[in-house]
Amino acid sequence: MTAWQELGTGTDGRTRPAVRWNGSAPRPGGAEPWPGGWQPLGARFRTGPEGGRGTNFALWAPQAEAVDLCLFDERGRESRHRLTEQTYQTWHGYLPGVLPGTRYGFRVHGRWDPWTGARHNPAKLLLDPYARAVDGAYTAHDATCGAVRNWPERDVADTVRDDRDSAPHVPKAVVVHDDDDWYDDQRPKTPWAETVLYELHVRGFTMRHPDVPPELRGTYAGLAHPAAIAHLTRLGVTAVELLPVHHHVSEDHLQARGLVNYWGYNTLGYFAPHAGYSASGSRGQQVGEFKRMVRALHAAGIEVILDVVYNHTAEQGVMGPTLSFRGIDNTGYYRPDRSRRGYADYTGCGNTLDTRRPPVIRLITDSLRYWVAEMGVDGFRFDLAAALARGGDGVEMEHPFLAAVSQDPLLSRVKLIAEPWDVGPGGYQVGGFPPLWGEWNDHYRDTVRDFWRGARPDVRELATRLSGSSDLYQRGGRRPYASVNFVTAHDGFTLRDLVSYDRKHNGANGEDNRDGTDDNRSWNHGVEGDSDDPAVRSLRVRQLRNLLTTLLLSSGVPMLTAGDEMGRTQGGNNNAYCQDNETSWLDWSLLDDPDWRSLAELTARLVHLRRAHPVLRQRAFFSGRPAGPDGQRDLTWLTPAGREMTDADWFSPGQALAMRLSGSAISERDQRGREVRDADFLLLLNAAAEPRHFTLPVPHVPVLDTALAGAPDPVPVAEVLLTGRSAVLLTAPAAPRPA
Repeated sequence: MTAWQELGTGTDGRTRPAVRWNGSAPRPGGAEPWPGGWQPLGARFRTGPEGGRGTNFALWAPQAEAVDLCLFDERGRESRHRLTEQTYQTWHGYLPGVLPGTRYGFRVHGRWDPWTGARHNPAKLLLDPYARAVDGAYTAHDATCGAVRNWPERDVADTVRDDRDSAPHVPKAVVVHDDDDWYDDQRPKTPWAETVLYELHVRGFTMRHPDVPPELRGTYAGLAHPAAIAHLTRLGVTAVELLPVHHHVSEDHLQARGLVNYWGYNTLGYFAPHAGYSASGSRGQQVGEFKRMVRALHAAGIEVILDVVYNHTAEQGVMGPTLSFRGIDNTGYYRPDRSRRGYADYTGCGNTLDTRRPPVIRLITDSLRYWVAEMGVDGFRFDLAAALARGGDGVEMEHPFLAAVSQDPLLSRVKLIAEPWDVGPGGYQVGGFPPLWGEWNDHYRDTVRDFWRGARPDVRELATRLSGSSDLYQRGGRRPYASVNFVTAHDGFTLRDLVSYDRKHNGANGEDNRDGTDDNRSWNHGVEGDSDDPAVRSLRVRQLRNLLTTLLLSSGVPMLTAGDEMGRTQGGNNNAYCQDNETSWLDWSLLDDPDWRSLAELTARLVHLRRAHPVLRQRAFFSGRPAGPDGQRDLTWLTPAGREMTDADWFSPGQALAMRLSGSAISERDQRGREVRDADFLLLLNAAAEPRHFTLPVPHVPVLDTALAGAPDPVPVAEVLLTGRSAVLLTAPAAPRPA
């Protein structure tokens, strides 16, 4: 009998031989490694020089004096194998008989001299930065730290090496065999101007979904389930933006309080799908499950955008755990401070990856290409993206990292979204990123929140945000869809909480309500929290309709936050990053309430209106000049009296505005070069408490009224009495296309 049995199925679900050790031969790694090759980095299962099967291992570790490859059997027993070959600062070796499913790690020998930034410690088992899968949990234990945490002289504790073995407390990398050719996948390739983003958490989206089988809830397979996808298609969204799915761990301080890093902005493995979201296993099965999820979403016409955290890692500051990068080459991966003993922290998380260094740029771009080419994703949202563009003197928009992405033939064709700030000096860069990049537009968020809570003295700022934020994005040839418009996101109040709370209520986080922003721009409408008062509840629901209508009818790319369309609440917690429970999970029973069901129906109607009418999703900035056969302006701003706004009107106090979009003056052409024609639309907004009369230039047919639960009567009107704090959308017939 051979030492290996062929069993199972491939990672894409199709039946094919897989390999598992049957225990009748010596443990893997009994022989010394063969030389192997120095690239690609990571562990690659392949056919060896003599036709047998095995795995090539390659680790970039330029300052190492020696590298041990460590293999772990089913009982957790470790065998070590010295990698003796080094090429271009990469240690490498090929081990025959090491097959998919094998767990491994590295121990790196070298200088321990924290005063110069060297923090090698072979007592610490290190995760391969290129690991395709990760198995096992990180458990908070002092032995995971490279230095002695309880050293009595605290000011030098980080310089005293801790020689305890960390292996029992840290996750292991897994050898994965990837032979998926994506033969049956069809990417939606939705144009930017037609994109509607839906930000969701893989686990939280389905944990309470009654139609998803219990064993699949909270997993990639759960999100791929027809019941989950049906909600997305009913809404009409074109892309899901997934909170971090790179493998991440929970910080020690959260574990000490019995909490977890639910959001996942604490990345350890940039190539590995988070194992905790896998229903099928963590020994490589998570890779195939993730791919099947992507395929299912693509089949429904939905793109997959990943929220990625390349600005810092889970190793935190110098007294954080040594899990991977710090022990491999501390100053090679991290940006040192002036002393070189600590880190320059532009992220607020203890460290910053040093994207000035080519190996770090390679790590990030290799990761991005892997997720596009081999995992099928369609784009990325970069957390604290300004940190990735930091050079020697601040944020630089000609930074090598941005240049590498923009010239890459694969990455330059996917959707790239920046969170355009970090916590360092000069880190606020909204409007500053180059072409190809979209940006989260917090100017839009703040302006829309302020308008509907009555905090704006006039309507000038609102008009700029409604029309695509040309003040921020018109420079450098960018388009309105560079602005990713949002009113809420994972970080902050939900939409329902935005109209229900004046203050944050974060006590459950265990930080005495100190965490989370105090700048919420929210309004509780007279009662803090939920209310049984029919008047308060009615006004709040109307405000939710106002906010969603404004978001989905503005130029730019709208982003919805999962559950906002059905009145999800976090009980006033505006920083639920550690709440893996009902606080964060979507409550699908809300759709049984008529108010919340009608809100979801309104959201779907707005998304489908946007999709059906090109005048509502402009590809170019408005000119404001007469155009088209009827000489109409593409965009006209009107007073409630029905006349065009003057300079005096713009600077006068007021909370009402009318925006007229001309369907005969669209600058876009179709694929055959013909002019695109559409209906005219008129959007009326009234943020004042009192009703307001609007006179229309010509009769229009009401399309929606946020003061109504259903659709208004489709009868042409020349005048509208707009309820206080409400919005009305009207339309006029489309102009005929010239022969």
